[in-house]
Amino acid sequence: MNSSLINQLIDNQLAEWETARRNYRALESVQVKELMLGNCPVKVQFNPARIVSSAAKVNARSLKERPCFLCAGNRPAEQQGLADGDYTWLVNPFPIFPRHLTIPVNHHTPQLIGDRVGDLLRLTREADEFVLFYNGPRCGASAPDHAHFQAGNKGFLPLGEAIRSCRREPLLTHGSARLSLVTEYICPLFLIEAREADEARALFDTLYRALDQPAGEPEPMINLVAWYEAGGWSLCIFPRIRHRPSCYQAEGDANILLSPASVDLGGVFITPLEKDFEKIEGGDLQQILAEVCPNREQIDAIINRLNRQQS
Repeated sequence: MNSSLINQLIDNQLAEWETARRNYRALESVQVKELMLGNCPVKVQFNPARIVSSAAKVNARSLKERPCFLCAGNRPAEQQGLADGDYTWLVNPFPIFPRHLTIPVNHHTPQLIGDRVGDLLRLTREADEFVLFYNGPRCGASAPDHAHFQAGNKGFLPLGEAIRSCRREPLLTHGSARLSLVTEYICPLFLIEAREADEARALFDTLYRALDQPAGEPEPMINLVAWYEAGGWSLCIFPRIRHRPSCYQAEGDANILLSPASVDLGGVFITPLEKDFEKIEGGDLQQILAEVCPNREQIDAIINRLNRQQS
């Protein structure tokens, strides 16, 4: 697999699949506004087609009652894919990125990252023109019952450029790979930089064991964003403490239908409703992030557990 084949898939699907073509054409004219959160620029995108994801019911009963849209037998007849080992690359018909893909596992199995971070690193290296991301089952995934990644073209998310100027606190190394805490970004994140996949995976596994795992949940709440360039990986790990902010369920003027996932944490906030796009300001976004992401005290607790693992 490589970026050329993936781009060819996208072009072929947009030529043949009316639903996808219509939604990608609509994406060209979506409204976007830019805001500053601290020293970091972010974007807010008014994208009505994403109501399917933002308003998705992900409780156990709702998942049982609907056919899984990532299973091959339930996909639209027009949706063609590229097989890649245990995964298939698919064009996402409800795009956020100008070139947006979903990469489901070929069998129906829960959305969990623990044993799949090696797959994420491999896919990221293959698709070096794309950023890949993972939404945990209660961190923005609209199909938490079917393991998958997503991908979008590089240069769309502000994240990669923003963290270049953010302060980093070194935490661990493994071989030539390093794990840092990135501060001064819009929310806390851990960053793994590595030139060897096995070293990146070792650092991820160490951090994963130090993260909080809520009672009754199968894994820690996390979002991941990864890319490969100049012979190395960057893997951003965003710990989470909450699925959706209070404004998601609020009534009246306080309601904002925004369910944060990796793209939002990467600096592009998706609002499927025009009322929210028009009124949302930097303070609203900061409040949303404060509710769903850990504070400094909670981050320090993770770091303390990391340190205890090494002693």
